[in-house]
Amino acid sequence: MTNSKNHPWLKTGILLTIIGAAAGMLLSSCSGCANLVPDFDEETWRDRVAATNSKDLYAPHEKDGVFFNPWMPMEKKSFLSLLRWKLAPSLEYTEAEKTFLPKVIPDPVQRIRAAGDKDFIFWVGHNTFFIRTGGRYWLTDPMFSDRALLPERKTPPGISIDEILSITDQINCVISHNHYDHLDERSIRALPDTTRFFVPKGLKKFVTDLGKIHVTEMDWWETVDLEGGARLVCTPMQHWSRRFGQGFNTTLWASFLIKTPDVSIYFDGDGGYFKGYKEIGSRFPGINYALIPTTAYHPRWFMHYAHMNIDEAVSAFNYLGAAVCIPAQWGVFSLGDEPAGYPILDLRRTIAEKNLDPKRFLIMDIGGLHVME
Repeated sequence: MTNSKNHPWLKTGILLTIIGAAAGMLLSSCSGCANLVPDFDEETWRDRVAATNSKDLYAPHEKDGVFFNPWMPMEKKSFLSLLRWKLAPSLEYTEAEKTFLPKVIPDPVQRIRAAGDKDFIFWVGHNTFFIRTGGRYWLTDPMFSDRALLPERKTPPGISIDEILSITDQINCVISHNHYDHLDERSIRALPDTTRFFVPKGLKKFVTDLGKIHVTEMDWWETVDLEGGARLVCTPMQHWSRRFGQGFNTTLWASFLIKTPDVSIYFDGDGGYFKGYKEIGSRFPGINYALIPTTAYHPRWFMHYAHMNIDEAVSAFNYLGAAVCIPAQWGVFSLGDEPAGYPILDLRRTIAEKNLDPKRFLIMDIGGLHVME
C-alpha cells in the first residue's frame, strides 16, 4: 500500500473530520436521537422502482453540463441529512459481524503465472479486479491507496501495481465514476503511459491531466470495438458523482460489459437498484460473470437510491441472467454503517434462507484467483 502521510487530501480529510466532530458535539446531546431515523419501507421502494419506465433508460441524461438518471430523479440530501445519518443510532451488529474480513491470499504473481495462458479474474480488493480475457488484460476502478479520501483500508490490495506490471504493461483500465474509492489519483498515476483508459463522459480531462494520453470517453449504450472481436459496452448505472474540484453530477457514472468471442463479463461500478439490470440482461444475453457491488447499504433510508442491499443485488444478478455472481466492494472499506465484511455474511444468510444455488456465487478472498476453463 502507498504511504498516506503528508498528502494534501489528508489535510482536507482532517478538516472535514474536525467539522464533523464539532457538529456531533453540538447535536449528539439531543434527547431522543432515535427520532432522527426517518421511516423507510422496502416494499414501497421496490414499487417505486417497478413503476419506472424502461424507455427512460435511453432518454437524454445531461442538461446544462449536469448528468442525471432520467428514469428516477435522485432524492436531494442536504448536509443536515448527512449529519442526521451520522448522529442517528445504527443497527446492532454482533462481534463476529464487526470483525469478519476476507483472507488475504499471498503469492499473487506466482499463482497467476501458474495459470499459463488461461483467462482469469483476480480480485485485488474493493471494486478493483485484474482480468485476462482473450489475451487482453483489464483493470477495473484501480484503487491501491491506503485511504479513499477519509476511510482507511482494512485489508491490503491482493496484488501491487508493480507486481501487475511484472506480468504485463499492456492494460485496459475501466473507470466507473469519480468517487474516491473508485477513481484514485495516485493509482492512475502509477499505471504506465501505455494504459488505455475507458471512462464515462466528463472524466477524460481528469485522466489526461494526470499525464495519461490514451483515454476514451463513453456514454451509456456506446460500444468500442477492440482487437480480436472483443467489445466494450458502456451501460447505465443508477448513481451520482462528485469530488473536490468537480461539481455535483458534472461527470457521468456507468457500468461496463467486456465481451470477447469466448466470455462476457459485466462490471457494475457502484449503483442502486433499477430496471437497467433487466434491460442489460435482455440486450446482452449470455453474461458469464457479473461483478456486483455489495456495500454501504445501511442505513437504508439514506443509502437506498445509490446502493443495493443484498436482496437487491441478488435480484439484479437474476435480471442480468448471468451464470456467476462475484460480489465486489466488501471487506476493504467501511463506507456505510455496516462493518466492512458484513455484506458477505448477509449474502451467505440470504443464499441459505432462499435456497439459492451457492455455486452461482463466487465469493472471493482478497487476492482470489478464478481461472476460467
